[in-house]
Amino acid sequence: MTQLLQTLVDGLTVGSLYALIALGYTMVYGILRFINFAHSDIFALGTHMTITIAAVLGVKAADAAVPAWYIGPAVLVLSMLSCGALGFVIERLAYRPLRNAPRLNVLITAIGVSLFLQNVGQLPMFFGPYPRAIPKLTPDVVLGTLADVNFRLVDAAVIGTAVMLMLALQYLVHSTRLGLAMRAVSFSHRNAALMGINVDRVISITFVIGSMLAAAAGFLYAVRYEGQAKQTADAMWVMLGLKAFVAAVVGGIGNLRGAMLGGLIIGLIEFFGVGYLSSNYRDAYVFAILIVVLLFKPEGILGRATMEKV
Repeated sequence: MTQLLQTLVDGLTVGSLYALIALGYTMVYGILRFINFAHSDIFALGTHMTITIAAVLGVKAADAAVPAWYIGPAVLVLSMLSCGALGFVIERLAYRPLRNAPRLNVLITAIGVSLFLQNVGQLPMFFGPYPRAIPKLTPDVVLGTLADVNFRLVDAAVIGTAVMLMLALQYLVHSTRLGLAMRAVSFSHRNAALMGINVDRVISITFVIGSMLAAAAGFLYAVRYEGQAKQTADAMWVMLGLKAFVAAVVGGIGNLRGAMLGGLIIGLIEFFGVGYLSSNYRDAYVFAILIVVLLFKPEGILGRATMEKV
């Protein structure tokens, strides 16, 4: 019972991170029908921005005392704003000029942007080529104990923040004029423009929101895994981004609820596989479920099959 509860808590916590990153993938795909492979790098930059902003606000990894309660939310907001601005610049300079170009050109550009962010992040003037210590932003408080499993404030903060951001995005897309414009653009750029929608602005806002969610995931990663954040070009960030992409595909890429569900499923499968089978195949469990879903339901769990005329 102890192992079951602990695995469940860990799976839900990490699954919430995957879900936040997957939402960025699925939003961009839903509107532009291409995969932004630089999204995982924005997640990595979000973690490093968290460390940098915390240091600017006077919180360093060497500090033993936990900062005031408002420091954590302030770091989260500033990290999201900075990465949102980065997402806007990337869309404006790298992707908008290729709006009508073949898909292969956009794919190659996305890979190039990813490599650019990885290497620029390692420059000494930015985050440097070495791992960086993560400061403590939340107190290590035990909220309760059940079957010898401690439910910590950190886990509750990660899951609670992720859920609130997901619900806020769900409300934005389905209950606001901006969300209506996003859904119109995802259906047809041309028809949306004929109805008076500023397509370029909607796409830019989509990139900004997706980047802000990736930054939030980076902040929550720093809160959850106190220790060291590896340099921006480390393969760990790519693997985390790939798992989030798998979550989006498993849930149904282009579907917000599917991205949320897929993230939680991937997190639970990964940790239950590690806990009850073998930790040597941690990544294999994730890609195995991807293969199963693609074989039996290629459109994803909550996705819809589409028909094309040939």
